[in-house]
Amino acid sequence: MQMQLVEGDALAGSVTQLNEVESVHSQSFKSAIGKAKGWRQLVPFIGPAFIAAVAYIDPGNYATNIQAGSQFGYMLLWVVVISNLMAILIQMLSAKIGIATSHNLPEIVRQEWPKSVTIFYWLQGEVMVMATDLAEFIGAALGFHLVFGLPMIPAAILTAICAMVILAFQVRGFRPLEMVIASMVFIVVIAFSTEILFAMPAFKPLMNGFVPKFQGTDSILLAAGILGATVMPHAIYMHSGLTCRRVIGQTPEERKKIFRFEQVDILIAMIIAGIINMIMLAVAGSTFFGKEVISDLTVAFHGFGTYIMPGAALLFGIGLLSAGLSSSSVGTLAGDIMMQGFIHRSIPVFLRRICTMLPPLIIIISGINATKALVMSQVILSFGIALAIIPLVIFTSKKRIMGALVNHRLTTATAWGVAAVVICLNVFLLYQTFAG
Repeated sequence: MQMQLVEGDALAGSVTQLNEVESVHSQSFKSAIGKAKGWRQLVPFIGPAFIAAVAYIDPGNYATNIQAGSQFGYMLLWVVVISNLMAILIQMLSAKIGIATSHNLPEIVRQEWPKSVTIFYWLQGEVMVMATDLAEFIGAALGFHLVFGLPMIPAAILTAICAMVILAFQVRGFRPLEMVIASMVFIVVIAFSTEILFAMPAFKPLMNGFVPKFQGTDSILLAAGILGATVMPHAIYMHSGLTCRRVIGQTPEERKKIFRFEQVDILIAMIIAGIINMIMLAVAGSTFFGKEVISDLTVAFHGFGTYIMPGAALLFGIGLLSAGLSSSSVGTLAGDIMMQGFIHRSIPVFLRRICTMLPPLIIIISGINATKALVMSQVILSFGIALAIIPLVIFTSKKRIMGALVNHRLTTATAWGVAAVVICLNVFLLYQTFAG
């Protein structure tokens, strides 16, 4: 498979700054697929969506799903399905803008909008990344604490070391990192797939959970939490960065074909993420519903050991640990993509990782409740949702920017509808958080 370095202007070359020790090579469409036929043509395109999908199985999702299942049983499973469909559409648009333009979303914002707006986007993006890393880092440290019995401070230090090791896989390019992230996602899949066998939810009540319904205002609030916290702003920026120069289409037909291959990648990764979230909720519903409402991950861990068996608690902890480590590394990559896109600057990725680890380390050392810190990080992330979705929908709807991959009118209308729902739900959650 012959590789060729894509040459271009300074902006196009800025992606090489994603890591000082990494040279980013792109392939033309023809060199990427070579003489491969059938499903083998998909291989060069599999990977980016798995990195983006990690944002949908982070420790914040754990907390929401466990509480929803323990409080309302299987009733809100349909909300998980709807939120997953929304996420698929948003990630499709993010991948498409990268394929159509060979630029990531932050770069396009810098090209299309005033400098002052771009600087504002960069600053809020850095805050979003720190909030994201707060949730993921604390989740991973909590995983080490629960699985190995380590005190939180040594667990946090071990988390920092592991995060650095994972980022070191970039030295050989994004492909090794994608394989590591995908492996960690499958660890989560195996952990929860095994756990649901232990929990053994009743089939008929489980199926009833896919029928839309509510039970009082608390169920509406939790549904808003599941839906509103689904789309992560850093995943939107990052996915466009992972696809923009991975495989280059020289003609509209090639770009369309690349996008079709990437759609398969997205569907596989996002369906897996959706299934994991459904299993989380179902296991919590089968185990805790009617017994106690769980809003703390430590309580959930011990609850699985009490109500099922110690092995179930161990699987929960392993899943949390794997999800936290993988999503924490992804947040660092997203921050680098945003910085080089918005302001055409970059810092060494390991230095960035150290900077983003400081807030969660301080929180852990100070003794603040880890689950409460997770919840507050989700509140902060709510502010960045609209700022990420709005330019994505605007730009993917412009033929001047997208060319042959411009959104169909129905796609644009649906995307604006999804954006409106996500934004309104996040505003509602912010109101509930501060007023309630």
